[in-house]
Amino acid sequence: MISYVKGAITFKSPTHVVVEAGGIGYHINISLNTYAQIEKLESVKILTHLHVKEDSHTLFGFAEEAERSLFILLLSVSGIGPNTARVLLSSMTAQEARTAIISEDVLAFKKVKGVGPKTAKRIILDLKDKILKDSGESPIALSVQDNTIRQEALSALVALGFSKIHVQKALNKILSENSDIKSVEELIKLSLKQLS
Repeated sequence: MISYVKGAITFKSPTHVVVEAGGIGYHINISLNTYAQIEKLESVKILTHLHVKEDSHTLFGFAEEAERSLFILLLSVSGIGPNTARVLLSSMTAQEARTAIISEDVLAFKKVKGVGPKTAKRIILDLKDKILKDSGESPIALSVQDNTIRQEALSALVALGFSKIHVQKALNKILSENSDIKSVEELIKLSLKQLS
């Protein structure tokens, strides 16, 4: 497994780059998001995933670990190949894709070329729990204040003995339905009703 390639960029396009390392030029397929991050660079350390099939070995590159790990998760979904995963990660950032999966936003995926409603639902069904378990992040784009309130409520409820995953689900549901919550106490009270 090639974990990353570090060297001079000898060719660059929105779909792939050639990185020279140790006298070898590596053809690395990339997403538009990775291209945007390395577009102005002359040399790079690019994270990679080697996709092996009977008739080919294809290298995919990523500017960030978040994108690579989501790409690998997407490959585990039946019907999603590396090209569809790359198109998906070109259409939205890794964070946007994670948020869409956690919030079960089928419409966000239907906008991606090659992803129909069935595939979108399969992505959500297969990956939602994995992403919640791995990241422990909030699926909702919250303001800094809301995020602080959420973190304090999460810590308090976990300290009370509730499962972190159940608490996160409850908090996400409450915050998506009640945008006017201003205090940790209010959020904890509403969460306790959900959790009991």
